[in-house]
Amino acid sequence: MAFHSGFVCILGRPNAGKSTLLNSLVGERLAIISPKPQTTRNRIQGIVHVPKKGSRSGAQVILIDTPGVHKPDSSLGRRMMVEVREALQSADLILLIVDVTRRLSPEDNATIKMANQGGTPVFLLLNKIDLLKDKKKLLPIIEEYQRLHQFAQVIPLSALKKDGLDRLLDLMVAGLPSGSPYFPEDQITDQPVRFMVAELIREQVLYDTKEEVPHATTVVVEQFEEGPKLTRVAATIYCERDGQKAILVGKKGQMLKKIGTTARLNMERMLGTKVFLELFVKVQPGWRNSRAFVDELDWRRQLASLTGLITPAERPR
Repeated sequence: MAFHSGFVCILGRPNAGKSTLLNSLVGERLAIISPKPQTTRNRIQGIVHVPKKGSRSGAQVILIDTPGVHKPDSSLGRRMMVEVREALQSADLILLIVDVTRRLSPEDNATIKMANQGGTPVFLLLNKIDLLKDKKKLLPIIEEYQRLHQFAQVIPLSALKKDGLDRLLDLMVAGLPSGSPYFPEDQITDQPVRFMVAELIREQVLYDTKEEVPHATTVVVEQFEEGPKLTRVAATIYCERDGQKAILVGKKGQMLKKIGTTARLNMERMLGTKVFLELFVKVQPGWRNSRAFVDELDWRRQLASLTGLITPAERPR
């Protein structure tokens, strides 16, 4: 029985449940989650190693979590949509995930058109069925979406409750081409730990602050030294205005301490070591509209710089 492997792009509007689906399928917390839209800003790969089972062949499913599809109004937003388009170009299969508790909208239509552009097979995932009290409402929702596109599969599920994921996994494996694994069996993501740490800090900013502050912030890890018993991390939270900095720091530094304490505990759970975390807050006016600054936030570019593939003189300003 042939081994199957391939890339599966998870596509959808903000807060449809893309990152929750990724984490549930991989079985690890790879992508940060919050109730606020546009939490995910970069492509994140999660690798599912599927053992042979009954009539199902063994497989390696490389899931690509993407930012929520939206109309960009800043350099950051445009960069996020580039991430989406690049993920679609490399996909063998597309999972279009929708929130069944929200009515179909023009934004959903635009997302379906985006999924349909390359001729790649598309599975429609009807997420959050656990929030539907009357399951009979699913049928008209399915019919409404099928009038817009002929989906290869339509799968009701709950990414949070992991309901329907076994069926989804079987169908994904069957829909991927035969081929050798792309990654070793012990690897579950392409994302370096250094940058997952930055996301854990940003996740706490998203949970602990309100209004414009969460979306006006980003996190850069300045120092990361991983040891067998202690990991040292120094990171900077960037915001756009002095007022935002005041909120992030809080009265007598209490907000920054709260963010840092929770982020540190999450890091310790992920790393399996004690963590010494230093947090700083800096103002970078209008960073979301600075193409050079936004490009610098790409963890692939940062990794290349750290490994010497890009010299400091070559880095954009």
